[in-house]
Amino acid sequence: MVGTPFYSRQLRLCQSMRWKLWSGFYAVDSYLLEHDLEYFALRSAAGLIDVSPLCKYLVRGHDSAALLSHIMVRNIAKLGVGRVAYTCWCDDAGKVIGDGTVMRRDEHEFLVTTTDPCFSWLCRFLYGYSARVHDVTDDLAALALQGPYARDILVSVSGTAIGDMRYFAARDVLVAGRPIWVSRTGYTGDLGYELWIPRADALDVWDALLTAGQSYALRPAGLMALDMCRIEAGYILKHVEYHSALHALIEARKSSPYEIGLGWTVQLDRSPFVGQRALQLEARTRSPWRLAGLDIDWSETEALYRRHGLPPALSTEPWRTSIPVYRDRARQHQVGYATSGTWSPLLKKNIALATLRTNCAVPGTRLQIAMQVEHERHAVTATVHSPRFFDPARKTSVAI
Repeated sequence: MVGTPFYSRQLRLCQSMRWKLWSGFYAVDSYLLEHDLEYFALRSAAGLIDVSPLCKYLVRGHDSAALLSHIMVRNIAKLGVGRVAYTCWCDDAGKVIGDGTVMRRDEHEFLVTTTDPCFSWLCRFLYGYSARVHDVTDDLAALALQGPYARDILVSVSGTAIGDMRYFAARDVLVAGRPIWVSRTGYTGDLGYELWIPRADALDVWDALLTAGQSYALRPAGLMALDMCRIEAGYILKHVEYHSALHALIEARKSSPYEIGLGWTVQLDRSPFVGQRALQLEARTRSPWRLAGLDIDWSETEALYRRHGLPPALSTEPWRTSIPVYRDRARQHQVGYATSGTWSPLLKKNIALATLRTNCAVPGTRLQIAMQVEHERHAVTATVHSPRFFDPARKTSVAI
């Protein structure tokens, strides 16, 4: 493993010495011994997250838009210059291989970002297109500046009218005199920006943001706090909410975009793209599975622990474990499984994301989620909810 371009700064700040492996890079899990302050910074002030391990690919050439439109489920050819699209890409059977963002830098240049390597998949379709794919993962550092004061901090270091930047827009900006790309995107479900920085300028931009952020309670935040935020926002994570169709060992582990909450990204009525025929067929029928949120009943959870003479004991960290979900308290009829969850300090709820049978994924439906206390298996009520537990207006707002 190697450090990201910000490693020298992070090493001094990471008191917990808790690191994760992310695509071959050291990534901070939590800077402090407890991640609570980092989470609250993201939700009430601002947090700075190193997302440099994201895989980053520049697609260039006269046919770059046509190439990406053929690979992605969205029609990238219609994406305007200076705009970003969230999308996914599938195999011929319409099963998801990966998801990420596509930023249109100019007429014939795009930046594709994703959590896992997909260079070979993008290159697989190059034949016949006047386009090239360049892996720039090591060339570009990346920071996510997220939270209610993210806009104010960015304005203070850039001196530009960044306030009028629309949701999912992108533009060139100077920070500390260094030219970077900024996109109005993020993985927290809050107001935020992602900064794409030439590697040589990474530390200068980091220092400028932290210095300016002192007046706004900006705090470096790790992946644990980010995971709590993305669960609250209902954002899926590869290898957790779904498995790549390229690596799934059995057919049952593969998912279509409609089954993991990405049906809204699919644009069917256009020129042919990979997986189009299978997705057209699925769109005419009903997908068997659907992504949903679960609001896990706190009173029942508390009562369950009380019967054992214990206070309620929930993990203080977000979890990524498959937990069965049932239609009945006797646990005779399983209707899905929770994939990740957290106690939300902001919402004061125990929440989870789940894959459920479509007929059970209607908001308001009361189901049962498995819970183990003192080596005994039980079930408590979990009410189906939209995956977006947290969706503030400021996420998409433009400053006046």
